[in-house]
Amino acid sequence: MTDYFALFDESRRPWLDAEKLKAKFLILSAQAHPDKNPVNKRETANQHFAELNVAFNCLREPKERLRHLLALELGERPKQVQAVPEGLMKLFAEIAGLRREVHAFLAESRRVESPLLRVQWFERAQDWTDRLRAVHRRLEESEGGLLRDLQTLDFEWSRLGSDPVNRGLILQRIDQIHQQLSFYTRWSGQLQETMLQLSF
Repeated sequence: MTDYFALFDESRRPWLDAEKLKAKFLILSAQAHPDKNPVNKRETANQHFAELNVAFNCLREPKERLRHLLALELGERPKQVQAVPEGLMKLFAEIAGLRREVHAFLAESRRVESPLLRVQWFERAQDWTDRLRAVHRRLEESEGGLLRDLQTLDFEWSRLGSDPVNRGLILQRIDQIHQQLSFYTRWSGQLQETMLQLSF
């Protein structure tokens, strides 16, 4: 497995500054661009350029970066999350229930043909959209809290990471954050998809 941190001359760590990473990517990708290399080295440059793109896309996204870090540190990809963690169960139930109600509303609204009634349905759709946005904002706030936790964890990683016991504990916490981010990403996508359905 390619170490994407090494490609960017970064040490393996849970947090990376997005702007610094982007600046480094622009410099490295400009150097590796196939058009800037001799014809006889273009194929190799092309491969390196593509690898830099994949690495950048992985490292700039916290969830993907953590998955990559865990895979490098543990020698295997983290397991796919199956069960919703207990602390997220209430939020999961709220999102699932809200989406069920919206889908029932959408199914019912498709049967309405009267232009007058369609206006009323449009107003109700706006109410549903507002409720979905409110939950989405809460989801984003929770994700922001996780990212702040990740920055704190990064400090601990730098300070205590060489001790195997501490490193193992930090990796467990990184795995928990990775799992939570996986749920947040999935739920955020579902909420956005539901809001999009309400806009038609």
